[in-house]
Amino acid sequence: MKSLLRLIPFLHPYRYKVLTGFIGFFVARLFEATAFLLVAAGIDAIDLLGRTGETVSGRSVGVIALGIVLTVLGRFGVVIYARIVLRRIGIAVAFDLRQKLYASVQRQGSQFFGRISVGDIMTRAIQDISLIQRLLSFGLILLVIMVYAPVIAVVVMFYKSATLAWFILPGLPIIFVYCWYMAQQLAVTSLAVQQRLSDLSSHTQENLSGIRTVQAMVQEDNEIARFLKTNSAYADAFYAQARINSLMVAWMPLFAQVCQLAILVVGGMQVMDGQITIGDLFVFFYFLNMLLQPIRMAGFMVTLVQRAAVATNRLYEIFDAEPEIPDCPSGETPAEIRGKFELRHLSYTYPGTDKPVLKDISLTIEAGESFAIVGRIGSGKSTLLKHFTRLVDTAPSQLYLDGYDVRDYPLSQLRIQIAQVLQDPFLFGEPLRNNISYDNPDREVEHIWDSADAAAMRGTIEDFPQQLDTLVGERGVTLSGGQKQRTALARGLIRNEPVLILDDCFSSVDTETEEHILRRLKEMRRNKTTIIVSHRISTLRHADRILVLEEGAVAELGTHQELVALNGIYAELERLQTQGYIDHPDQSEEMELDPV
Repeated sequence: MKSLLRLIPFLHPYRYKVLTGFIGFFVARLFEATAFLLVAAGIDAIDLLGRTGETVSGRSVGVIALGIVLTVLGRFGVVIYARIVLRRIGIAVAFDLRQKLYASVQRQGSQFFGRISVGDIMTRAIQDISLIQRLLSFGLILLVIMVYAPVIAVVVMFYKSATLAWFILPGLPIIFVYCWYMAQQLAVTSLAVQQRLSDLSSHTQENLSGIRTVQAMVQEDNEIARFLKTNSAYADAFYAQARINSLMVAWMPLFAQVCQLAILVVGGMQVMDGQITIGDLFVFFYFLNMLLQPIRMAGFMVTLVQRAAVATNRLYEIFDAEPEIPDCPSGETPAEIRGKFELRHLSYTYPGTDKPVLKDISLTIEAGESFAIVGRIGSGKSTLLKHFTRLVDTAPSQLYLDGYDVRDYPLSQLRIQIAQVLQDPFLFGEPLRNNISYDNPDREVEHIWDSADAAAMRGTIEDFPQQLDTLVGERGVTLSGGQKQRTALARGLIRNEPVLILDDCFSSVDTETEEHILRRLKEMRRNKTTIIVSHRISTLRHADRILVLEEGAVAELGTHQELVALNGIYAELERLQTQGYIDHPDQSEEMELDPV
């Protein structure tokens, strides 16, 4: 119950509707009890009429029948209203939970996604929230039944025959203890089921995302065998849960039958002794069913509660996760970024590792400058870029933007006014128009075509039958690598922000296309800061200055001509690409720079 109590804030906006539903079901139970008391009165009236030919004043069969019809109709209307109210509450809370889950995930970083897979998050967003919705939609109904039914039943039973009531009630605590014990077992198995389901979802999502690799390497049979193990683990966990639930469902009717047998024997003797009437005996049978109804539903209710409790814990594992990048703006930073970066002894080590990725980097990137970065694989290029938009947590006083610590800026401002084209040209499964104008779908079509032209994508788009309305498929699967890269570049260029970061986004384009892009880039980015990571000299030479990283530290810094004259790492790279010259054949692999 501690877990489920955490759902109260989500129920609070609907508290009056919950109260309305509870009152409605209470009224419905009163109607139901009244109807059967009238039935009992009718039985006694018929019995009296059959034995003596007389009727009790005001208790004619016709009057009783009319009363039964009215109470049944009243119950019918109230139950429909109360069920609609409570089920809508379940839907509304599920909606709010999914919104909060999605918002929480959006603010998390790489460590979070390294700990919780995408498939696991999808399971929590769909399956776990569905379990909570089921508890609220059906569980609240069961709850009011389990509260109201015993109260009304016990009152009526003691009113009719205290002796018979005391004969039945002592067995109920035994059932309570049994249900409590089985609830503990269900908690364990429910957690196992949800964890195995998350594994199943993660496995499926990962495999389907890499289906081309699986097929290219002829690993279909191996993947099917791996999936069999994951699927079997889920099935075994579900079997264990079903076994416990089946035991509860099997024992409850047995207890009900024993109680009914006791009423038949003891109550029958009281009828023969004249202590109660036949109608009273009928009332006892019905209200015994009302009393035992919660016990019959106990197995189902416990399953609902335990699975929802596990689901709530899994959701709050995400809700409680603090964002990796704290967003605590000082409120003193300028509203518009100019684009001057100052790195003061910047160092960085990824959490969970000992080896620093960046080591004591100090330099200045002037506003309006075109700045290039190059280095071997693993030299820290992409990590350095992540600091500019705080995709990793920068230490205080190590990175300044326009004279202010980058930590003082709101994250939203940094990521809006610093446009970044990432290494992975991720595209959404939507038309090209929506992918290029992703940050503002209401842009004029002329702006979209202009950015497409700057990214050398106009001719390609014009060749498509549907042009900008062409669907690119999931992750841009219908486009080639170069087309995806240029589409992602157009998405960055269209924003025209004060700072543009290009993380090796020319690796899949030919040199002629690259020259077109660089020429347009120079025209569009006059007096605006542009930071480019590339492994191509043809790209790097256009930059005002070039930084060469070596094992996370500054190895060389200067213009293209200065670095060539320095005859160091950059000069060697220039010879490899322009002259095909290799001083030592065994260095060819070492000098290869990151192509992605």
